Amino acid sequence: MSQFNMADMFGKFQDMQSKMKEIQDELGTLIVDAEAGGGMVKVQANGNRKIVSIDLDDDVIDPNDKEMMEDLVVAGVNKALDKAEAAAKEKMQDAYKDMMPGGGLPGGMDLSKFGL
Repeated sequence: MSQFNMADMFGKFQDMQSKMKEIQDELGTLIVDAEAGGGMVKVQANGNRKIVSIDLDDDVIDPNDKEMMEDLVVAGVNKALDKAEAAAKEKMQDAYKDMMPGGGLPGGMDLSKFGL
């Protein structure tokens, strides 16, 4: 019968914390692209779900149709954030598959609630 080793458990927890910090840093450099309005609005977001840039085509900048531009920007931002979240989740699962028994996060655990 194996004995519970608190020092070993603490060491594994510290390794996991270190790995999480490393992954969060990497997510800041992961960039995803999204478009709306047939490419009239282009949005980039990073893996930390922060908008990096928005590029508006000259044709979408119409002072007489401000609402269309606003709608396209919202659509582009939402697409970029969805892509960033999916890419971040994939990266997290890949990073932890070797750390957890059986690969992946236990029970399909979703770390997005913790900002990961």
